[in-house]
Amino acid sequence: MRFFVDTADIAAIRELHELGMVDGVTTNPSLILKSGRDIAEVTREICELVDGPVSAEVVAEAAEDMIREGRHLADIAPNIAVKVPLTWDGLKACKALTDEGHMVNVTLCFSAAQALLAAKAGATFISPFIGRLDDVNLDGLQLIADIRQIYDNYGYETNVLAASIRSVNHVSECAKIGADVITAPPAVIHAMASHPLTDKGLAQFTADWARTGQKIGG
Repeated sequence: MRFFVDTADIAAIRELHELGMVDGVTTNPSLILKSGRDIAEVTREICELVDGPVSAEVVAEAAEDMIREGRHLADIAPNIAVKVPLTWDGLKACKALTDEGHMVNVTLCFSAAQALLAAKAGATFISPFIGRLDDVNLDGLQLIADIRQIYDNYGYETNVLAASIRSVNHVSECAKIGADVITAPPAVIHAMASHPLTDKGLAQFTADWARTGQKIGG
């Protein structure tokens, strides 16, 4: 499974990248706003830091405007994946940009039927939003499973990119289901290393070692 980090925070991306925990990055207008930086500037810096796909999102709603914005974003760096919404116009933009050789991430997916359309339109990535479905008492993880089954049934090459990841459990379950990629905030990726029994065991080892009075090395 590939890990994308869902942020525009350069420092957070750099730390995870140095540990080999970043295979790509996803951004959106909300994350750009949070960064307080110019979209082209911060996106270019991320692309220089990370070799893998960096998703940059269009903000237009009409297909022709999405295509224009997508081309502009793709010019920032060769590893840009243009992010378009799963609307009919978004699918039109996906098809046009894909035909031009650009990577396209179709976002805001909430049903298997939508994911099927995105694959037919040639999407590089489909981004089902797990957490937002859970928020309205629907099963986000079941959507990942449904899309995985459909894509496997027909050999679609679109990558299932599980998004709106809220917990470590989301990551583990997506891995078991067979999602190609997860995109998660840095805090969730950090939390994957934590377990209360690890903390308890380490505290015990530390206390026992102190009682030996020994040192390792100088």
